[in-house]
Amino acid sequence: MPRRRRTCLAAANVVSLALVKSKIGCVGIAWLVFASIAGCSSSGGSDGTGGAAGTGGAGGGGEPSLSFFVTSVGSGQNGGDLGGLAGADEVCRSLAAAVGAGDRAWRAYLSTSAEDARDRIGTGPWYNVRLQEVAPDVDTLHAEGIPRIEWFADDPNEEGLVIDESGEYVPLSDHDIVTGSTMEGRAFEGRTCQDWTSSSENDVAQVGHSDLAPEGVTIGGPDRLSWNSAHETVSCTEQGLAERQGAGRFYCFAAD
Repeated sequence: MPRRRRTCLAAANVVSLALVKSKIGCVGIAWLVFASIAGCSSSGGSDGTGGAAGTGGAGGGGEPSLSFFVTSVGSGQNGGDLGGLAGADEVCRSLAAAVGAGDRAWRAYLSTSAEDARDRIGTGPWYNVRLQEVAPDVDTLHAEGIPRIEWFADDPNEEGLVIDESGEYVPLSDHDIVTGSTMEGRAFEGRTCQDWTSSSENDVAQVGHSDLAPEGVTIGGPDRLSWNSAHETVSCTEQGLAERQGAGRFYCFAAD
């Protein structure tokens, strides 16, 4: 059945993700997801395919399985402080586990001063929860990008591949996806919210777009259409991420 994009996060009754840091031996980082999505269930529509998604490696010659999604919730008041790469990776794993795919080597597509996003995500291929191939390998991913739909568009043929772990599109109000990366997937110096540990007004992040502007809408150069490197945020605060239509969401890839 055709899916209509959600135009606001509030309409989905999703409460933002909260970052909780607790000491478990060393410092352990756990994320608690509080969400109540009206009219949704774990067994409805394409979401029900999630149960089998935890089997098969993305590049191991097995059957296609969930190995790519954009997070269904943002970072809330934590802004750009995702708990570093370890905290972001754990968010990916937790959200994947909620749809039966937690037993994978999940990595957030984020660059830092020490590591490029393209080097974190394995070799591909990667599939969304509908088991559509998002990209066959790292080079193609960064050369051709990911097929996406236009703002507010219906997608009866399911041609837009940037969806969350439950198969939902990102609302326009959240379409800035933090990456800290150039279009080539390399670290964008000075645009990583201090390697994803800062929620300061003095820092910024580079973001990509989960969708495409409609034909005729001018929003800048071709980079403004990029899935991984469209523009910078106002700051790394919650408000700074939101000002240009973002919520601290990010991409997750299975590296195994």
